[in-house]
Amino acid sequence: MRYLMLLFLIFTLPASSQIVEGDSVNLLNDGDLIFQDMDCGPLCDAIEAVTEGYDGKDFSHMGMVYHRNDTLYVIEAAGSAVRLTTLEKFSKNTKKDMPVLRLKEKYRHLIPTAIDFSLKQLGVPYDDEYVYNNGAYYCSELIYDAFLFANGGKPFFELSPMTYKQPGKDEFFTAWTEYYNAMGKPIPEGLPGCNPGGMSRSDKLKKAFIISVK
Repeated sequence: MRYLMLLFLIFTLPASSQIVEGDSVNLLNDGDLIFQDMDCGPLCDAIEAVTEGYDGKDFSHMGMVYHRNDTLYVIEAAGSAVRLTTLEKFSKNTKKDMPVLRLKEKYRHLIPTAIDFSLKQLGVPYDDEYVYNNGAYYCSELIYDAFLFANGGKPFFELSPMTYKQPGKDEFFTAWTEYYNAMGKPIPEGLPGCNPGGMSRSDKLKKAFIISVK
């Protein structure tokens, strides 16, 4: 059975924090962002190839921590819709370590409103076109809009022109060409958007710890 274990801390938790080996769940706060390298095939590889994540890592998925009663959830846009997923189930997406990044202290007042916004999106369809502001959500898009709303409509994270081309080339990844051809949709090259790797490098986040999935 998979279990979650604290691998190590990275300088940011106060010296007085009580760390229980093998119990990283107790260190997670509402609003923490968990990043994953899902290894889901060519599409995940293409997502990871175009944007380097925090500490040079590759990320293709992310979600936000939320406690309800005695259960720890991750709010995520995945599968067919925005949903609540237990941390245990979320961890089964990957066999690689999951970095946890935390909003810097001066921004944490935004977290309750961002969570409320995200919970109101439960059931909103997954954005399989990866087009911003089209009535559906992909993983980082949900987090972007949650903190946009919490910040009074002012961008908190950044949108950047999305690319589906191989780095250093003027050719689209074959996986994306096949993906959008199957949908009968044009590749949305250059439209504004976000991805987990880019979001993980935000200067509004700090390192918290890493969860090792075994």
